[in-house]
Amino acid sequence: MTDIPEVENGVTTEVERLRDCYLSLLESCLTGTIYEDRPLEALGTTDYDPTLREVGRDWPSVAHTMIGVKRLRNLRRLAEEIIRNEVPGDMIEAGVWRGGACILMRAVLSAYQVRDRRVWIADSFEGVPPPDPNRYPLDVGSEYHKFEELSVSFETVKSNIGRYGLLDDQIVFLRGWFKDTLATAPIERLALLRLDGDLYESTIVALDALYDKLSVGGYVIVDDYHVVESCRLAIGDFLTARSMSPEICEIDGVGVFWQKTSLD
Repeated sequence: MTDIPEVENGVTTEVERLRDCYLSLLESCLTGTIYEDRPLEALGTTDYDPTLREVGRDWPSVAHTMIGVKRLRNLRRLAEEIIRNEVPGDMIEAGVWRGGACILMRAVLSAYQVRDRRVWIADSFEGVPPPDPNRYPLDVGSEYHKFEELSVSFETVKSNIGRYGLLDDQIVFLRGWFKDTLATAPIERLALLRLDGDLYESTIVALDALYDKLSVGGYVIVDDYHVVESCRLAIGDFLTARSMSPEICEIDGVGVFWQKTSLD
């Protein structure tokens, strides 16, 4: 929930209350908790379990995000913080599935009437790439590329965003594999970088291409940190190579985030 400031005339309080109602309802819709959306069979169960959906441990059949309640709420909180603290830059998610997290980020901009930031949506829209054993041996054995459930088309993601009335020029798509799109993307500055690419390759390529564009005070969110070992190792290798040791904060036992505190 968002902290709601009290003022004498009550105007700000009411604006904040309505903003919180809108974003909280959106969270429930995006995660499927509002209608108890049953999961896909890919992870072995078809019964809706709110404890699993809370921490994103199932793959929803209809809902527009699989990151779960806690990680989506964390994304909202950090997006609101960069707006309130005037951290300059856009927001990006690298690996978007059905687009739910990006919808939430765009909704936060709308709720705060922010018109000078964009949400970048980076994805192949063809699923996860097969491992490249020569360049990224730590991805050997990954089978995420075999899951058809992880492949969501560009047209579907675009349509999902449009369903919420949020498809406009503040949404920018980067279509293709990260190795082909991120380094040359016309992004000037970022305030929030969310990584959800599953692989060592996807994680390290995104960080190498985008971290230097992240403003001081901005945030990195890593979705798969505790469930995909190669992702965690990519984070460790990136931080070690730069002699960085940020405070890595836990979200839900799966994802983590840290704040960029200097021009490192």
